[in-house]
Amino acid sequence: MGHPDKVADRISDSVLDYALGFDPHARVACETFITGGLLVIGGEIRALELPDDLNDQIEQGARDTIRRIGYSGPGTGFDPDGAEVRIVMQGQSVDIARGVDNGGTLGAGDQGLMFGYATNETDELMPLPIVLAHRLVAQQAAVREAGIIDGLRPDAKAQITITWADGGPKQVESVLLSTQHHPMWNDRQGDLRDLVVEHVIKPAMGDWWNDDITVFFNPTGRFETGGPEGDTGLTGRKIIVDTYGGWARHGGGAFSGKDSSKVDRSASYMARYVAKNVVAAGLADECELRLSYAIGVADPTAVSIDCHGTERVDEASIEDAVMKVFALTPSGIIAQLDLAHPIYEPTSYHGHFGRQPDEAGPGTFTWERTDRIDDLRSEVGA
Repeated sequence: MGHPDKVADRISDSVLDYALGFDPHARVACETFITGGLLVIGGEIRALELPDDLNDQIEQGARDTIRRIGYSGPGTGFDPDGAEVRIVMQGQSVDIARGVDNGGTLGAGDQGLMFGYATNETDELMPLPIVLAHRLVAQQAAVREAGIIDGLRPDAKAQITITWADGGPKQVESVLLSTQHHPMWNDRQGDLRDLVVEHVIKPAMGDWWNDDITVFFNPTGRFETGGPEGDTGLTGRKIIVDTYGGWARHGGGAFSGKDSSKVDRSASYMARYVAKNVVAAGLADECELRLSYAIGVADPTAVSIDCHGTERVDEASIEDAVMKVFALTPSGIIAQLDLAHPIYEPTSYHGHFGRQPDEAGPGTFTWERTDRIDDLRSEVGA
């Protein structure tokens, strides 16, 4: 959550949640840029009863968000109190609005391709490498916030290498974890490494840990300067981290800062929901769903499924069942997944898929439910 790009994602999603608190039909497309002592928030917003001091409210919310992440002043990675903040928000384009709202029929808020994926190789029905990578950074955050290892700071990244055999994961070969730290650890990287292995890496790996795993820890030799003081952050640059870790295809659209009329977010959530239910129903061991939309048009321009040869019934039958069981228009997606709520800030860290956040509330991560299994089985006669 402390990586500069994810800081930007979280601020953008906090602005979206703020607008949705006023109006469940709010339209938001918000981008954040953060570096050194500068924070810029820009984009489009449209909602009922927004306050006259909207920019001041957004600025204060952004500073509070940065504090919640763990950046508390100079030397920590960002100073939320001393930073310069610029807000550049405007109304939604009337050309986009007329196509999306379209006389009461909600059209797609953008054009493009969206993919969803699921595999039965983990309980989460997600690829193992991204599951373990997200566990690593989540454990780093938990250990840092609990003070178990003194001097850990918010910026961190993880990467997992796994050996595959016989169509599935065999063992973890290497773990890479880089974590920002207090200067007290600059000349004690070996000691910090031992603590991180014991309190972060081993618990996150669980049964996948073995003593032969190669551990890469802060490979440059230290990681004192981190956060936006060490690297620029921008909304939407972590699209592979947000989804399946490169294991499935990606349409190119980012998620954070966009309301659910933007199908590059909501249809990606829907595609995950569909693919997960197909796999959970036992119709295939893995499933990748592709959707495409035209801006202002409600129905998808294409729907296709690829089970990579693991299907137990004909792929065409699965595709037909999906079309009957799930409503794939923007309004249908929003209704089925209950997306018109301020639920989005928790999506901005530790992955949008394969988990339920601690901050669960109405509509939170509904795309992770497996509640359409019986409907799919019935449609294919399974």
